[in-house]
Amino acid sequence: MPPAVSTHDITFDSLQGDFSAVLGEVARLRLTLFREFPYLYEGTAEAEAEYLQTYAQAPGALLILARDRRAGGRVVGACTAVPLAHEGEELQAPFRASGLDPAQVLYLGEALLETEYQSLGLGGQMMDRAEAHADALGLPLVAAAMVQRPADHPLKPAGWRSPRRFLERRGYAMRPELDTTLTWQELGEASPSPKPMRFWVLERGRGSAV
Repeated sequence: MPPAVSTHDITFDSLQGDFSAVLGEVARLRLTLFREFPYLYEGTAEAEAEYLQTYAQAPGALLILARDRRAGGRVVGACTAVPLAHEGEELQAPFRASGLDPAQVLYLGEALLETEYQSLGLGGQMMDRAEAHADALGLPLVAAAMVQRPADHPLKPAGWRSPRRFLERRGYAMRPELDTTLTWQELGEASPSPKPMRFWVLERGRGSAV
């Protein structure tokens, strides 16, 4: 049996500018981990390449990679962040409708870790870096969105824990008034369909949007 993962084996890269060269690693993680509950995402490499270009090209975007030195620096986690003003209208619209300026919000696209690397505090370290990036950009709000699934969903694994607990421990507040939908094709669907999304928002304490 291989030795257990140690946090001392993990290094982090925080990348800005054009990071197209490493987006394939992020796509690999998304296609694997978002296939699991609650996203149940039936993605394609082509769709991922198109989606992730938002982060590669948008001013102020950040990509954080977690690498395992034991495995030659293999990418085992990723977190993306982008000013919400560079995201799609379906994500911006509920903020404007609630009187919040999308230009004042850093949106966290995902924070992903391979299963073996979860529950070690690595997700928190990636979030620390993303939240510090919001401060560096002068953005007072950080927002993350999660798909909403019924409690009795047939594909919900026994013992599954919602990421909301992780966010709320970090000070993020659930904001139902910002509910929106995103469209993707999930496992078992013949075509893409809208999925209900809910935001959790962290107020960093600066700026007009708070």
